[in-house]
Amino acid sequence: MYDRDDFTAYADVCFREFGDRVSHWTTLNEPNILAIGGYDVGFGPPFRCSIPYGSNCEGGDSTLEPYIVAHHCLLAHAAAASLYKAKYQAKQQGLIGLNVFVYHFLPLTSSQEDITATQRAHDFYTGWFVEPLVYGDYPRTMKERTGSKMPCFWDHQRKQMMDSYDFLGINHYATLWVSDEDGPSNATTYQRDFNGDLSVKMTVRSSVDSLEFPITPYGMQGALEYFKHAYRNPPLYIHENGYSTPHNSSLEDVSRVKYMEAYIGSLLDAVRNGSNARGYFTWSFLDVFELMDGHRSSYGLYHVDFAHKDLQRRPKLSAHWYSHFLCRNVKLLQHANTISINMGEQPNHASIS
Repeated sequence: MYDRDDFTAYADVCFREFGDRVSHWTTLNEPNILAIGGYDVGFGPPFRCSIPYGSNCEGGDSTLEPYIVAHHCLLAHAAAASLYKAKYQAKQQGLIGLNVFVYHFLPLTSSQEDITATQRAHDFYTGWFVEPLVYGDYPRTMKERTGSKMPCFWDHQRKQMMDSYDFLGINHYATLWVSDEDGPSNATTYQRDFNGDLSVKMTVRSSVDSLEFPITPYGMQGALEYFKHAYRNPPLYIHENGYSTPHNSSLEDVSRVKYMEAYIGSLLDAVRNGSNARGYFTWSFLDVFELMDGHRSSYGLYHVDFAHKDLQRRPKLSAHWYSHFLCRNVKLLQHANTISINMGEQPNHASIS
């Protein structure tokens, strides 16, 4: 399990050595995925899980460990942030926050069961980490459904938690449709894992998909609207958003350009509607080793030849488009399946800053 004292000591070294050059600190990246993937289903490091919820498990308890790990992640974040604010922030003038992976969820049908299940999905995936920061405690739905498995915060921990962020980072790629699976069960809370406690089915609905995520740009605005209304509209940065293609596919990545234009446009719509989103980062600048897919797929704006002795890099169409977009001198001309870049004209969404 995580030792927050060790984490805080590590963070102290980072703040001391690099704080004069870092304006925004993010303590943890996707701790919700770490807790689920690493300690429930076991598809990611440290590959802990228990049968029947995972396979090839290297020890673990899927019914309990995800909640304990999440709790200590939050406490570690709060301790590191408290240290930064007390010892470094006044001098270094930086900001600190936490990142979470965020789906946008929509009910599969208009039934009350699916609507309620959709709210559960928001609570279990996003509220699990965001509500303790904003409100000082876990979502009520989670506490009711997990019982005594869910750890509790002491009063001083609640206060420290709520003072622990200047911004929140989100990684958003897609929208999922949710249906209820909360039927009768003889299993006790200690016989259910995270997904059993959640009890929903998530469906991908899209006519054109990337390798990993469906293309649903309206979900960007939906996710930001949800943060605005459910979590008091905190300052937000989109830390990750991108499109997956086979690694050695064409450098003319028209689909990625269309994806980026659509999602950035949705972001702008949210900002115009009052979202406190303050920045956007595409995933990723270069082709990299993807955690779940290795080198088989890539998100990069630059192709990397991993077989080349110098790891040769070549820009894709998306790199040219994004560069011109940021300079406010690109306009998309879409005819059939082609995209041209015109210099000297502003795009529809170029006012994002």
